[in-house]
Amino acid sequence: MMDGPQAHWLQDGKRLHLNHGPIDLIIEAFGEAQECRLAYEQAVARFQTMLIELVRELPELRLPAFFLAPRAFDGPTARRMEAAVMPLAESFITPMAAVAGSVADEMLAALLAGRRLERAYVNNGGDSALHIGKGRSIGLAVAGTGNGMADRITIRAEDGVGGVATSGWRGRSFSLGIADAVTVLARTGAEADAAATLIANAVNLPGNPAIKRIPACELSPDSDLGARLVTQGVGMLAPGEVARALDNGLAVAEDFRRRGLVAGSALFLGGEARISGSVALAAPSKNPREEVAHA
Repeated sequence: MMDGPQAHWLQDGKRLHLNHGPIDLIIEAFGEAQECRLAYEQAVARFQTMLIELVRELPELRLPAFFLAPRAFDGPTARRMEAAVMPLAESFITPMAAVAGSVADEMLAALLAGRRLERAYVNNGGDSALHIGKGRSIGLAVAGTGNGMADRITIRAEDGVGGVATSGWRGRSFSLGIADAVTVLARTGAEADAAATLIANAVNLPGNPAIKRIPACELSPDSDLGARLVTQGVGMLAPGEVARALDNGLAVAEDFRRRGLVAGSALFLGGEARISGSVALAAPSKNPREEVAHA
């Protein structure tokens, strides 16, 4: 039997850890002590039914979204998932592509309701929702960096970024592509999560014999990807192949940026990288004490 929702403080006494089944959250709020205390209490209360609500609608959430036919889900997190994937539904995508970011968004909303906080974040396994008060900033650690790039970024309130997510074949979810990591900044965690999934899928070399692929349903019978081939291994690639795969993904990232769906993206594969957008994804944080989430 699955254990119920768990809540405890991490060793530093500043970050709240919430866990229930596959949902694993790190939450931190900044501001007056009383406001933070009440915010944490609100988050714990909201978390009690989060997984139960999602499980009830899981069969429909695993079905593809359709561009012109949004579905009416009951739970607010499920509705966030559907809303995030709808603008991307010209490609195959299910609301599950946005589940981690949507949970982070919903928990951040609960944290902030009626509260006055300077900054806050909800980190759901690397997919995070951010609250940045006026004149404030938040630092992030970025996965997959290399090739001389910094592994820190700073997001300012005026950047309009409320979510960051990372996808890739080495991550906790299946990927159709071969990206080591794709990190996306967007208005919400759900939007960043969905976009990162599709950009990572596009970092690809279809038919390349160095790539090991297995039907998703053989690895997880109830996967929303069904029999689609997901990446399980990437062998040695020539520099030109790495560049071509990254450029394939960059084309999708640039399309999403032009359409206003994302603020910026960073794509990583085989020690090479591509950057899309004006947000300073390669800039090191000037205040390491503000590092709060691992993307």
